[in-house]
Amino acid sequence: MMRLAPRLLTFCLGAALAGPIAAADNPIAVPSLAAMPVNAQRLAPVLLRFEADLASVEHTHDVTAGPQREAALRSFYQGWQLRLREFDYATLALEDQIDFALLQRELNYRLQQLDFERRRYDQAAPLLPKVDTLIALAEARRALQYADARHSAATLDAARKTLADLQSRIDHDAKSAPVQSPIVAYRAARLLDGVREDLKDWYTFYNGYDPEFSWWNKQPYEALDRQMESYAKLLRDKLAGASDPETIIGDPIGRDALEAGLQHEMIPYTPEQIITLAERELAWCQGEMSKAAKDMGYSDWHQALEKIKLDSPPLGEQPKLVVQLADEAIDYVTRNDLVTVPELAKRDWRMTMLTPEYQLQAPFFLGGEDVWVAYPTDSMPQDKRLMTMRGNNRYFSRAVVHHELIPGHHLQYFYNQRYQPQRQLFDTPFWTEGWALYWEFQLYDRGFAKSPEEKLGMLFWRSHRAARILFSLSFHMGKMTPQQAVDLLVTRVGHERENAAAEVRRSFAGDYGPLYQAAYMLGGLQFRALHRELVESGKMSDRQFHDAILMGGPMPVSVVRSRLRGEAPKADLPAEWKFYENL
Repeated sequence: MMRLAPRLLTFCLGAALAGPIAAADNPIAVPSLAAMPVNAQRLAPVLLRFEADLASVEHTHDVTAGPQREAALRSFYQGWQLRLREFDYATLALEDQIDFALLQRELNYRLQQLDFERRRYDQAAPLLPKVDTLIALAEARRALQYADARHSAATLDAARKTLADLQSRIDHDAKSAPVQSPIVAYRAARLLDGVREDLKDWYTFYNGYDPEFSWWNKQPYEALDRQMESYAKLLRDKLAGASDPETIIGDPIGRDALEAGLQHEMIPYTPEQIITLAERELAWCQGEMSKAAKDMGYSDWHQALEKIKLDSPPLGEQPKLVVQLADEAIDYVTRNDLVTVPELAKRDWRMTMLTPEYQLQAPFFLGGEDVWVAYPTDSMPQDKRLMTMRGNNRYFSRAVVHHELIPGHHLQYFYNQRYQPQRQLFDTPFWTEGWALYWEFQLYDRGFAKSPEEKLGMLFWRSHRAARILFSLSFHMGKMTPQQAVDLLVTRVGHERENAAAEVRRSFAGDYGPLYQAAYMLGGLQFRALHRELVESGKMSDRQFHDAILMGGPMPVSVVRSRLRGEAPKADLPAEWKFYENL
């Protein structure tokens, strides 16, 4: 850190203190002491220690597909399983029982995921000969073992020759590839990219600092790096068929893995039952859209949707609309006493514009700590500009802003930092996205959308969530291609084709879990069922209900139910709560 010279520091302090310190026009609200939770929970510091120690393990064991990384994590999780058994679950208070059950569930799931990741690597390994020797070099450096310069050079050269030989054979005859699956080839290319970055880190550590290392390894490393880049391109272009950057390729996990994920999230339904649920919800949405279209004077909801897509803010005006819509939603939930919105939360978010490149994957708003706005830029082709404006019209945006900010994701983020922070370890899209979508249900039912155009905007997104279940589960079970998913969003929801492609691309790019897209509506339906059970029955007010959820922190919604009912969850957290009727 740069330090000021003493004389300059004295001058700066004198200038700063020369005049009175004026209070801000809008002083920052400081909460009362009563509003700050007193932590008397036994498990909370245990979870925080687990999270900190996990970060340390992952910090030093970060090599792609590294067997030492896998072994370290496996040992770590198993050690914590033993430590957790030292608690007597029956004697713990409710909040501690929740933390115990959630940590036990998390450890079991993480161990299962290590096995799953290893199986997927083994499937791709025939396309990655000698890559394991490169992983070993990177992991040895992480273990602070100094490289043998001559041996390392031989390892690099052997890997290059092996990859070059395999590339030559595949280039001549694609059928000679040891694995024919385009999906596995794409996975192998992604793995190779990761190993290439790890190897670059390994090489940079020594090169130039150790003359002997540089003498032996400079040429072999540079040749291997070019070979890895070339071979990864071959895997993508020739075996996976992804030469076009806008091609959508995913990596389906299969029905068994889907079922395991649903059990982990405490969802007691099969993938097929959930698809039936989504069809039912989509049909309801389209019925409501037809009613709104009729009120607008149209016989077909597709025509009505086309009408509202033309009502977009002028170029450069979208940020102003976002602020207006954010204030409208905050005022509504506050005036109707639906949830506590702390003063600081109302404006402690920033606004950022999404780049044209990022809009290829996220053509609409994103939110959380801040809000990210999608709208055309002058560098976009004309057709993409028009599609972006149509997809971010004022009626679609009205339904998105409260989802991303308040009472949706930003309010969650605010509370998560201040209440039960140890439970961020258990963050799940069924809680995070489910909450934001649940508010779309609530606001629609309460008449927040007054005009048929506003109703249509909210129903468009609700249809989108149902369609996400259909295409994501169907894709992962091998029953739908990415292109069919795009077609579904265009024909049954009303998306612009470019925006539909961006949504599907984001869903399958690997940044989100396979159940993430289904979690919006499933989590929202869980919260709605819980609202009916506890609020509509008169046991809690809206504000009590919503505040209690936010102050409890992220967890499966089934555990939220146990907590709000004051019941200890079963320690193994079985998927038992049937939250959807007649399924």
